[in-house]
Amino acid sequence: MHLIVAYAYLWHTLRLMNTNSHTPTPAHRHAAIAQASLQHAQQHYENFPVASVLLPKRYRNAVAMIYSFARQADDFADEGDLAPEQRLANLQRFRDELELIQAYIQPNTDFFRALQQTIQAHRLPLQPFLDLLNAFSQDVVKTRYANFDEVINYCQRSANPVGNLLLHLYGHATAEKLKLSDDICSALQLINFYQDVAIDFDKNEGKRRIYLCQDEMQAAGIKESDIANKRVSAQWQAFMLMNIHRAEHLLKRGKPLGKQLPGRLGLELRMIIAGGERVISKLKACNGDIFYHRPQLTKWDWVIILLKALTYR
Repeated sequence: MHLIVAYAYLWHTLRLMNTNSHTPTPAHRHAAIAQASLQHAQQHYENFPVASVLLPKRYRNAVAMIYSFARQADDFADEGDLAPEQRLANLQRFRDELELIQAYIQPNTDFFRALQQTIQAHRLPLQPFLDLLNAFSQDVVKTRYANFDEVINYCQRSANPVGNLLLHLYGHATAEKLKLSDDICSALQLINFYQDVAIDFDKNEGKRRIYLCQDEMQAAGIKESDIANKRVSAQWQAFMLMNIHRAEHLLKRGKPLGKQLPGRLGLELRMIIAGGERVISKLKACNGDIFYHRPQLTKWDWVIILLKALTYR
């Protein structure tokens, strides 16, 4: 991400954590933070809708707060030019605030006081928030993944907690639905990895982060220099298509959840799934050439996604 965008994210984080002290009441501060989080969620590019108008209004602010927490913490791990020690310290600040919430003590910042209100009002579990911080802290110190088990373990902490929280928010956190949600979230995380291979490698000079499995790269004859030099060979294309098909299988395995959630909740989830499917189709169309033809969703794609969600099979 360009440096100016990184600074914009850090500014947004500070704005959320330190709202205007002249706001007259806690209720007004919480409402302002929730609204800022909602705007942030709806303006940031994602492969799926976040707290969109499709979602029942009573859930939108809570979804935006969850998204904002995850987005801010992820930015601490990824954006700007901070030293690893400072990144970890910022993530620890978030962890400290969650521990206050866990102990039924008022947090220190307006953002976390608003988050505490959201957690208490909707009886959300705290562990998924802690799992997200654990994953983002890992991003600061770990740049290679030996095998697919390691990658999936990361997905279980970096992506699956969001689906877990949403199902708790909606009152549908059954064991069966949570498992389907995990499949969807892990698949979306993998899709994002494959979409962003070059970005993750180039971002934050010195990290050279690669979420592709080292053992599978070696078996396919893929070297890190292929990524560095943006080399699109037949081996690379076959390797990427193997990864893409695996993510597609995982997404299909979780797809029944789109029919199990009622009304607009189900429609929003079906759009999320359709967004993942659309990116997969683009990854296949470019034969895994994410260096020169990185897939990105356009306005027309969103029309297709909506139609697919409405005619879900």
